[in-house]
Amino acid sequence: MEPIAIIPARGGSTGIPRKNLQQIGGESLLGHTVRAARRASSVGRVFVTTDDAEIADAAADAGAEVIQRPAAFASDTASSEGALLHALDCIERNGPAMADTTVFLQCTSPFTTPLQIDGAVDLMRRESADCVFSAAPFHGFVWRNGETDGVHGINHDFHVRQRRQDRPMEYLETGAIYAFSTKGFRQWKHRFFGKVLPYVVPPSHALEIDTPMDLELARRLAEPVIGYERLVALLQARQYRALVMDFDGVLTNNKVMVDESGRESVICDRGDGMGLAHARALGIRLCVLSKEKNPVVEARCRKLGVECFQGIDDKYAALQYWAGSYDLSVNDIIFVGNDVNDIDCVKAAGLGVVVADAHAAAKGVCDAVLPAQGGAGAIRILCDALESARDAGPAAR
Repeated sequence: MEPIAIIPARGGSTGIPRKNLQQIGGESLLGHTVRAARRASSVGRVFVTTDDAEIADAAADAGAEVIQRPAAFASDTASSEGALLHALDCIERNGPAMADTTVFLQCTSPFTTPLQIDGAVDLMRRESADCVFSAAPFHGFVWRNGETDGVHGINHDFHVRQRRQDRPMEYLETGAIYAFSTKGFRQWKHRFFGKVLPYVVPPSHALEIDTPMDLELARRLAEPVIGYERLVALLQARQYRALVMDFDGVLTNNKVMVDESGRESVICDRGDGMGLAHARALGIRLCVLSKEKNPVVEARCRKLGVECFQGIDDKYAALQYWAGSYDLSVNDIIFVGNDVNDIDCVKAAGLGVVVADAHAAAKGVCDAVLPAQGGAGAIRILCDALESARDAGPAAR
């Protein structure tokens, strides 16, 4: 069976009230973690174990299955292991057969990505490990109080000040991802046992939310980065097979000209057409999903050679249907939007992108912001980045 993901999220929190429901980048810590787990291609079912009704509702809304946690496993002194064992018992009772691998995710790490979850599971399988945990490279000098004579170096001899590159590699546990053998965990009742390996993530992803200052820092770091190099790096991470776009505000500047007879016209960027032609040459399937129903949309898409669907009220349902018709996963798709009715698609797609002048709510849930406004060459930049990513080859994970 596919690995399962379990996310503990109790209602109480001493340092930050209602911590798991705090918003970062337009999404709660809980919502972000559930979304990352659901978008990970290695994970099947996603569970949230909680004692809190509001968190249970939020988890269900995000697409997770909810396990009601008894109060005994939800106190300040209760262990995560206890909550996980209870969750596994509940899952096993309700069937089907238990998965061989469990992925334990914590909401307090807001920058967990689906690719990191997949990477941890893949490392566990490739190296026949019993447990893999997310970790960041660490080069700090750690000290501890001595009993009588000041402080002492823990991970270094303080008489010898070595350069960073001369010291052995050390790792800082991030607390974000743990993947382990379900059978081994139930036997040892602990997340670490047998052969343990670190799955290395960037130091910028090591932030764990424990204090209000951590939360504020995370909110600042979560602001989408507008930049071509970041975009290329994101596109290198996965082989995307399709590009789906909104029309108004993405392929246009979101303005409309109306003549005296009521006929509408829009302004597009010719560079976008060239970019889409290049994307098609790369084997990328192209589609437009538009809420508006207007002859100008059909005419422009026909000229660009882009499949077009108009009058779409539920874009996410349409995206799923379109993907299924070509045997695609939503994870295979790059979606580009600009407004609130694009949010579900931006969140669900393998790579959710918005234009520079997108609505703030859409920016809050995207993976990247294009460095140009809609109708001003934003799609050309994305397509150029696709070419650059393909030329550079897959990124190291």
